[in-house]
Amino acid sequence: MTKKLFNQIKNEWRSNLWLMAELLLVSVVMWFIVDYLYVQYSIYNQPRGFDTNHCYHIVMGTLLPSDADYNPSDTVQVNDVEELMDRLKRRPDIDAVSLSYVSFPYNTSNMWQPVTSGKLKRENVFAKNVTPGFFRVFEIKGARGESSDQLSKMLTGKVIMLSNDLYKDNYRVDMTSLIGRKFIAGGDSANISTLAAAYKPIRYSDYMEASESYSYIMPLSRTDISINMELCVRVKEGQDVDFSEKLWKDADKQLRVGNVYISDVESFSDIRKSFQQNDTNQTRNYIFGMGFLMLNIFLGLLGTFWFRTQQRRSELALFKALGATKGNVFVRQIVEGLLLLVIATIPAILIDANIAFAGLNQKMDGMTLTSGRFIITVLITWLLIAIMIVLGNWLPAKKAMGIQPARALHEE
Repeated sequence: MTKKLFNQIKNEWRSNLWLMAELLLVSVVMWFIVDYLYVQYSIYNQPRGFDTNHCYHIVMGTLLPSDADYNPSDTVQVNDVEELMDRLKRRPDIDAVSLSYVSFPYNTSNMWQPVTSGKLKRENVFAKNVTPGFFRVFEIKGARGESSDQLSKMLTGKVIMLSNDLYKDNYRVDMTSLIGRKFIAGGDSANISTLAAAYKPIRYSDYMEASESYSYIMPLSRTDISINMELCVRVKEGQDVDFSEKLWKDADKQLRVGNVYISDVESFSDIRKSFQQNDTNQTRNYIFGMGFLMLNIFLGLLGTFWFRTQQRRSELALFKALGATKGNVFVRQIVEGLLLLVIATIPAILIDANIAFAGLNQKMDGMTLTSGRFIITVLITWLLIAIMIVLGNWLPAKKAMGIQPARALHEE
């Protein structure tokens, strides 16, 4: 049957040419969207390097001299902030507390610094200055299997910790092999720190790859502590129900230290949602666009194959008169559409490859064209269009199966 279909497709090349041109255009557009969604899905499901479940950001404020409760003798904020941290640590519902500067995940504020050691150099590295509890709050793990507790104990003195992939792409160096080596962060040759550990890469967001989120962590200097720091806590599992409300109840009596007080409590689920809203909306728009495109493909193919079936009533009637079953008629219609798709897919693949080679599609791991990714996206695209062809053929093919040979030939 396949050979006969090829001959028929060849004989009806004029009408089939327009259909294949339609399938070619649809295939290229569909592949571009599939490739984008495939990259987004792959990046989204990469390890984040941290965990913000049960985490909260506590915003600190300070009383002004005009406030009734202002204490003019309380001028050292660092003592007040440290006391507030200690009180939070003693709460039975809190597991860990940290203080940091532009360092917590999903942060709209950032600081970039170069990191060098001899010939090794990386510009624009996310700088994170934190207290040891930062590792426990966000469950950051070491590249050699160190727990967050072990990393927190290492963050003391003149040390630095680096993302394990910091020099991976340029120098093919694993940071764990450089532990104990001296590094300069920030370009100041007087600021030399010893690499204490390498941690698993921390991504900037769910939509950004680890290779675009290189970072280093250093101890937060006590002299820099102020209410402008990021006070973050991890709540014990099962204890974060109404955590914000319970914290507010104690805010004035137990969590007010000198002139320092709690001004806001933010859940990291809300911070994450707000930070990634634009990326989420863009991905959703692509998904809706793909759905709309698939609906148009289905309606277009339905109309096209319905019209083709109506034109072939006498041919199908003769086919049945020669002994073909209803199933033969149905399979014949479906296989013809799929054969046309296979023929149209060949030039579509060439166009897709040139688009990727030119770097017009989404990058992943710094590349727009890899064999595995290309094969997967082409197969997904072909399968989606094939499903649309089957659905588009279903109704006209089902109607064609009910054609009575004598009646159809008589009408012809």
